[in-house]
Amino acid sequence: MKTEGYRQKEYGRPVKRYCQTLDLKDDAALIAKYKEAHDQFHFWPEIKAGIQEVGILEMEIYILGNRLFMIVETALDFDWDTAMVRLATLPRQEEWEAYVALFQDCKPGATSDQKWQLMERMFHLYE
Repeated sequence: MKTEGYRQKEYGRPVKRYCQTLDLKDDAALIAKYKEAHDQFHFWPEIKAGIQEVGILEMEIYILGNRLFMIVETALDFDWDTAMVRLATLPRQEEWEAYVALFQDCKPGATSDQKWQLMERMFHLYE
């Protein structure tokens, strides 16, 4: 486990952050396949392109057991709802959602926006 933290990309402008959570099925073999689907050799290029096309600058997913935590960074003028509607229509997105749903603890046919739950920030260490 990495204890040194993760360096973040700097954009030279303010960004906003969205945090989301989702649970995977509690099955070690399925979790391993889900992780593989997201590695640099197996992640579908059309999905990466779509994420970037809707205006997402950075996306990270962290895992603990079967719980996922996603951080999404965008420009300040980014509109979440508009972007998610558009993302659902992009090439291979529906196919990707069906594939990763095999590993996720979610309802069949759910879109990414329906599966990943936006989290409310309840604490921030202000300077």
